Amino acid sequence: MSVDLLSDVLRVVRLDGAYFYRVDASAPWWVETVPATEQEPRVLPRSEHLIAYHVLVEGECWAGLRGAEQASMRAGDVVVFPHGSPHHLSSACGLGGPMEPIVLPAATRLPFSLRMGSGGAPARFVCGFLGCDRGPFNPLLDSLPKQLLVHGGETNWLNAFVGQALTEAEASRAGGELVVTRLAELMFIEVVRRHVESLAPQSTGWLAGSRDPIVGKVLASLHERPAHDWSLHELAERAATSRTVLAERFTALLGLAPMQYLARWRMQLAAELLDHTNDKLPAIAAQVGYASEAAFSRAFKKLVGRSPAQWRARERATSASRA
Repeated sequence: MSVDLLSDVLRVVRLDGAYFYRVDASAPWWVETVPATEQEPRVLPRSEHLIAYHVLVEGECWAGLRGAEQASMRAGDVVVFPHGSPHHLSSACGLGGPMEPIVLPAATRLPFSLRMGSGGAPARFVCGFLGCDRGPFNPLLDSLPKQLLVHGGETNWLNAFVGQALTEAEASRAGGELVVTRLAELMFIEVVRRHVESLAPQSTGWLAGSRDPIVGKVLASLHERPAHDWSLHELAERAATSRTVLAERFTALLGLAPMQYLARWRMQLAAELLDHTNDKLPAIAAQVGYASEAAFSRAFKKLVGRSPAQWRARERATSASRA
């Protein structure tokens, strides 16, 4: 059975942690956000990268990247900023002015509420962040645009997410924090799936490659058996094409040759093992396709910039300080 590429990548880059809050606004109102990197120490201190999202539960608004064209949102819509880019939300297109960006409090008791505006038409949001690993190689995140806007409806799955998340957070039941995290993950995955379905035929990137009839088969093979000693000839046979066609098509879509992609994906797998297991380096080397610890260490340092031992020591020290 062919591997589910999206699930495989999400498993390794480890979506984790959920921070969310409610916003009750009344027109006129506007807000400017700071880059998510400025929120990380308070919001989700154990996460390497923050994905920001806003779900409009009631009313209408405009949203978009700071300084870019704004898009209209209605109840049931969700906007996601996969790279944590600074963005702008307002009750009317073009509305704005001098203001201090909102700096969110530390992630203690969630959710909390923010109120803004001057008593006009109401708009209600659930906003938040989802944490994930960014390095050494996150092909999904790298292939996503800075903004994803999904139009839903007043009785769609997004409102179901919001209602269940708020219920879990306010009830303080055992396991509630994990339930909220999983709900946020499911919301993000569904947004990505809808984005994939809307991709134009000429699109490039990892997501476009994953659904390409040739490149998709090769990616599935590499993810299914990352430790295998693959050759371009064997991969071309798997995809029922020539080596030349495969190399050209793979590089055109992903910006990497198949063997380069494999090397980077192996380093992501190795980093995940270094971070979350106590396996010795020879065992990790074997699991990601290297015959010796020395060969693995050389490849890891070349692609990542640090030795495996340095990576493990630094990541664990960072995790300890964040905790």
